[in-house]
Order: sequence, then structure tokens, then C-alpha cells
Amino acid sequence: MNSIDDFITLVRDDLGLSVDDTDVDRPLGEVAGWDSVHLIALLTLLERGTGRSLSLPAALEATTLRGLYDVAVSG
Repeated sequence: MNSIDDFITLVRDDLGLSVDDTDVDRPLGEVAGWDSVHLIALLTLLERGTGRSLSLPAALEATTLRGLYDVAVSG
């Protein structure tokens, strides 16, 4: 994952959510189909993809997809 666009593609293709670049700053509660199970699945995908552990507290504090992307790229 090299960019926010790659991240959105991962969310769309691997989680099956219909998202695009207009959704990155939308509150997670407003992202169509989003729920806590998607958060856990996304963190698992990101950890496998990056090969490193991500901060669960930081992910839980994220309020947008961009926030989750930031958690993923900052480690």
C-alpha cells in the first residue's frame, strides 16, 4: 500500500465496501456498511500487508478512513 488510493482500493476490494476517495474524510459511522467487524478485518489485512503490528488504541481513536490510513502508514 503506497497511497491513500491503494488503501481505498483495499477497503473496497477486500472488505467489499462501496467506497471511493470522497469517503476518506467522512466519519466512519457515515460510511455505507461500516461496522466494528470491518475495523478488525481491516486491521488484520493491514498488519498482514505491512508485516508489522498496528496500534489498536490509535485505530480505535480514528474517526475516518484517512485516520485509519494514517495509523497504517505510521505503524
